[in-house]
Amino acid sequence: MKSSNDMNVLRRRVEKLEKAVFGSTSKNTIPSAPQSSFKGTKGGVLLLISKGYLNKRRTAPEVLAELEKNDYYYRIQVVQTTLNRLSSPKGPLTALVVNGQKVYVKRK
Repeated sequence: MKSSNDMNVLRRRVEKLEKAVFGSTSKNTIPSAPQSSFKGTKGGVLLLISKGYLNKRRTAPEVLAELEKNDYYYRIQVVQTTLNRLSSPKGPLTALVVNGQKVYVKRK
């Protein structure tokens, strides 16, 4: 009886140490935070992703117009640069060229 009790104690200690060292193991690429934490151009685009706006193909001017509806005011060049950076291989977006226009969509 004592040996199984000792094993349970050791198992709990190991689990506690693993949580302390490795932390949680969630693989969320998009932060799920309140709207006030979405700051800057990147934050605005991440807000649109979290709202599901980029589930369909969108061009940079369409994204700019939607950002302005959410009180994010930037030049088109800034939005385009942010979209390009978020469409890197490990980013949450992917970029395609459709009919000669670059479009962005959420990576599935």
